Amino acid sequence: MDEGSLDKLLEEVQSGHMSVAEAKAILHDVGYEDIGFARVDHHRTQRKGFPEVIYCPGKSVSQIVEIAERILAKQDTLLATRADEEVYDALKDKFPDVCYNEDGRIVYLKGDKYPSTEGTILVVTGGTSDIPVAEEAAITSEVMGCNVDRLYDVGVAGVHRLLDNKEKMDRATVIVVVAGMEGALASVVGGLVSAPVIAVPTSVGYGASFGGLSALLTMLNSCASGVTVVNIDNGFGAGYAASQILLLAEGRNKDDGCGCESEEGCCGDR
Repeated sequence: MDEGSLDKLLEEVQSGHMSVAEAKAILHDVGYEDIGFARVDHHRTQRKGFPEVIYCPGKSVSQIVEIAERILAKQDTLLATRADEEVYDALKDKFPDVCYNEDGRIVYLKGDKYPSTEGTILVVTGGTSDIPVAEEAAITSEVMGCNVDRLYDVGVAGVHRLLDNKEKMDRATVIVVVAGMEGALASVVGGLVSAPVIAVPTSVGYGASFGGLSALLTMLNSCASGVTVVNIDNGFGAGYAASQILLLAEGRNKDDGCGCESEEGCCGDR
């Protein structure tokens, strides 16, 4: 429990709005909820600044819905990755406000606790075929409260398309570069900008790209400084990491998730 929440709890007991027994129950909370097939981590926000995210493949629709119910009982934010239309329809029936990004295969609900940042994350792709992974990164960052801009289909096969947008790249605080085939775009961008670059290799490409391994190795061997690489097709991981960088740069801490400096705890808790 962060200091703001603890202060609020003690004030509730002091004022008589909460009994000592109720406060003890909250303090003894182990931080997760065991629902048999899953242990939902309700303290993820306090540790990481953002609630637990549902990875949908391998889970039944009913399991996904129940996990979402438990998360939204304590949070106003939801993110479910690699979700298909069936998952979206089931979640929409239960939570009418959820949205779905078909390209990114991601169901989301952004809470009021995550206001938009001043800085910007720029998501760049080598080709149109990389957009699904790029949208997963972009939506993840947007739900975490980051301003996101997009620059798609500017791969090295026509590098003038990238250079024509140098000004947009220079304005970005963090850049996510998503590319398949040989994955050279991350090195090119990394050599042009001062912002940190998070490279995402995709499984786009012909046989010798080995399902994204070729792009992964190219990105890992980049000679451009400031390039960090996530796993193949891991748009979520890139969007999450880019958001952490931007939120830290703007002075937001993981305890409140919104950057407010109130001594009474997070504004999103009031």
